[in-house]
Amino acid sequence: MEKEKEVSPKDKLSVEETKNAEEKRTRDGFREEKKSVEEAVGLLEVYGLTCAFLAADAGCKAADVRLETFDKNKPANADSLPVPLLVTVKFRGSVAAVEAAMEAGEAMAKSLTGVVQRHIIARPAKDTEKMLKLSAFDKN
Repeated sequence: MEKEKEVSPKDKLSVEETKNAEEKRTRDGFREEKKSVEEAVGLLEVYGLTCAFLAADAGCKAADVRLETFDKNKPANADSLPVPLLVTVKFRGSVAAVEAAMEAGEAMAKSLTGVVQRHIIARPAKDTEKMLKLSAFDKN
């Protein structure tokens, strides 16, 4: 019969510390995921990248929000548009903060090239969260 390896008190502490650290990482990861799901998202689609940057800047200055990755779209009728590239700005935060950011971003965009579409999702579903991470800027 094989003799069980004895664990010294020092090693027990190390094992326990490791378990605690793993549990904390798991809890923190869960909190981060839960926080992300609980945040509202504001989608502001505008004409052109410069307009998107200025709208994003105005929204971030107006409210306590953070930005998700911008997305782009070049529609089939691009030649008939004021600017042939549509860019979606994505604000994240509380519903009230996202609403304030969207108002400021929309006002800025309207003073430049214009707004194509705007929408706020108060509590995006998990699958919607995955879609928010996608960006055509990563593609050719």
